[in-house]
Amino acid sequence: MITQMKKYTFLVFHRDYEPFLEQLRELGVVHITQKAAGLIEDDENLQKALQHEDELRRLLKQGAPDQLIAERANIQERIAAAQEAAKEAAVWGEFDAERIKELSKAGYTLRFFSCSSKAFRDGWGIALAEKEGKTYFVAVSDHSDNSDYSELPVSELPAPEKSEAQWLQEAEQLNGLLAAANARIEAWQLANIENIKAQLKEARQNIDWQRVTLSTDKLAEGALCLFEGFCPIDKEAELNAMLAAAEVYYEEADPVKEDATPIKLHNNWFVKLFEPLTGMYGWPNYNEFDPTPILGPCFLLFFALCIGDCGYGLMLTLIGYLIYKGKLKIEMFDGLGGIIMALGVGSTVVGYLMGTFFGVDIYRAEWFPESAKAVMFNNLGVNGKIGEYDVMMVLALVIGVVHIILAMTIKAVSYTKRDGFKNTVSTWGWLLLIVGGICTAILAMTFSLPTETVKWTLIGIGAVSALGIFVFNTPGRNPLINVGAGLWDTYQMATGLLGDVLSYIRLYALGLAGGMLGAAFNQLGTQVLGENPNVGTWIGFILIVTFGHVLNLLMACLGAFVHPLRLSFVEYFKNAGYEGSGKLYQPFSKS
Repeated sequence: MITQMKKYTFLVFHRDYEPFLEQLRELGVVHITQKAAGLIEDDENLQKALQHEDELRRLLKQGAPDQLIAERANIQERIAAAQEAAKEAAVWGEFDAERIKELSKAGYTLRFFSCSSKAFRDGWGIALAEKEGKTYFVAVSDHSDNSDYSELPVSELPAPEKSEAQWLQEAEQLNGLLAAANARIEAWQLANIENIKAQLKEARQNIDWQRVTLSTDKLAEGALCLFEGFCPIDKEAELNAMLAAAEVYYEEADPVKEDATPIKLHNNWFVKLFEPLTGMYGWPNYNEFDPTPILGPCFLLFFALCIGDCGYGLMLTLIGYLIYKGKLKIEMFDGLGGIIMALGVGSTVVGYLMGTFFGVDIYRAEWFPESAKAVMFNNLGVNGKIGEYDVMMVLALVIGVVHIILAMTIKAVSYTKRDGFKNTVSTWGWLLLIVGGICTAILAMTFSLPTETVKWTLIGIGAVSALGIFVFNTPGRNPLINVGAGLWDTYQMATGLLGDVLSYIRLYALGLAGGMLGAAFNQLGTQVLGENPNVGTWIGFILIVTFGHVLNLLMACLGAFVHPLRLSFVEYFKNAGYEGSGKLYQPFSKS
């Protein structure tokens, strides 16, 4: 949910302005309204402060000055070059480069060649090595020998500067230099990192201060300073106490629609886990609803259906727990251990209901207790089917219908709250038509309602909905224009809703694909194991099954993240009318 805010307007005498800002920053509860970026970001002093902050951020991220980083990179490049040269020199065996120079002085020339092993002939030179279908050979001649190798299917190579052993020795020496460079970087970090962090914090505070002062209007030839801010109602008492002591003029009011009111989310521990997903799309406006309480549980369910395996769910739960406890360090998942655990637990439960454990169909396994199968989805319908369709496919479509109806309900309620009922009649008309029609159909099939009752109920729902959709969709406008707009809206709804509902089949398809791939790896491993297993076949079985399930889990997680996110960001947010263009509450403070 979104925390209620209070809007404050401050009018301060210019000599009291900076001390008052210090008091506000010390309290740290007021989000001060800033002018549009184009009006303040071009300020020269602010630009210098932003550049200084960027430099500090970059220095903190790379962990050392450019000179030390470049020195280490140069040594690493030289090591890589020496190791590559060692590989190239290995085909020539052990030799002394100085002896080659002595042979050259004595009148002998060594030329180095390579060619296809099938094409090589003994008379061409002395073969020293054969590697990857190529023969490497040396031709020895005196300086007067002008033998032409251009007509032969060979490639002349540059004479090696050093032997493999010499190159490796050089690489080892460079490793010593690399260790010394790393030691210098670590020493610099030990001496400077905390100071850099302190400077960065001070730079951020300086930037905040400048933005606040640039957003303050000067009145009465600079004698008075006027600015606005917002404070959460749970911090209102603290702010009012400080203002009473400061003896400054201020006005307090509720925000209006036109205000750029920041938002502060206030959710329980479970919903808070999914707030980063909301932030990926965009934070809600102050007058919008917070989508996270719906987005979180729905994303969890969709993710679990896409994983579709309780074994994989257990693995995710364990990984999330290790990340949460700091025992497993993965930079990209830093701070996400809690949500990974939640997704793992959900996948475990849903995977069990789907009857799959590491690709094994436990619903059909004779060794699995029958009592434990009673709650599985395969018990729905007849032999896991509803009519001619798989129960999981039907379930995915039902989830899609419910999800979209929920979105439309939220849209109707939130739009009515924001714009009034008369401006949202069309939205309520569509909701009545869809929900009323579905409910009537369900009641008719469940309780065998008379045909005449069903007919007149649907006619009544259709008539009331049509008035809202075609006649009263825009109050005060020409009725004919309203009818035309209603027809266009009907076309968009008819085509859009069908496509939106069908999009939810991906929940069924991804879960099915993951289960089938897991089963395929199990089958492949079983074939390698054979009927008379031994140590070798057991090792092969373990390697195939482990590699297969790890690969399948990674692919399943990727699909289970992307596709539910799409269903939430496209199908759900579109039908809920969610904009997501809000700004987070960021109080003016020293933190």
